[in-house]
Amino acid sequence: MRRVVVLAFLALALPIAAWADGITLTNQYGSISISNAGITSKGSQLQSFNGITATKGHALGSVSFTTGALTSGSVRWGGTFDSTGSTFVVIGVGNWAHGHHTTLFTGSFVGPINWTLTSPISGPGSANLTYTLSGTIQGTLWDGRSVTGTTTQNIFTVNGQLIQGIGHIRVGTTNLTVPEPGTLGLLGTGLVGIAGMFRRKLIGA
Repeated sequence: MRRVVVLAFLALALPIAAWADGITLTNQYGSISISNAGITSKGSQLQSFNGITATKGHALGSVSFTTGALTSGSVRWGGTFDSTGSTFVVIGVGNWAHGHHTTLFTGSFVGPINWTLTSPISGPGSANLTYTLSGTIQGTLWDGRSVTGTTTQNIFTVNGQLIQGIGHIRVGTTNLTVPEPGTLGLLGTGLVGIAGMFRRKLIGA
């Protein structure tokens, strides 16, 4: 009986321990080029990844992304970009990432990508423009696991630069989720049931 209880515990606990927590990462700095054809980031630094934080003046790697074309609204007032042909890539640098230039996540946006004006449109300071770029992403981690998540990139620019299609990344936050623990718990329950059947057959024999 004790063996069955231990097996049940392991079958339920181990998958949940391995999959229950999501991965949060942040990026900072870098720039974007923006036009009706889409948005492309350049030089954004990976500042934290899954609880690991870069030391001051350094980065853990890089984050880059692209979108499809503008499908509604405008670059100036906010709108929606297409996810067709989009990318979202996280590269780790150093031993913590299991090697130099390790691709920690590679994927793309899915569904609409929201481009939202968050600064005042008139009055003092209205020449300084801030936006959020947000959307759902999906892809593959370095260990082969398929994950989904969301990202929000906070962008700032000024009128003159926006006309030239230039923006700057203030900070971005991305949350990657893994398969639901409940689903894996059901798998563990099934394993327990199989173990019970084998035990009954052994006792019957």
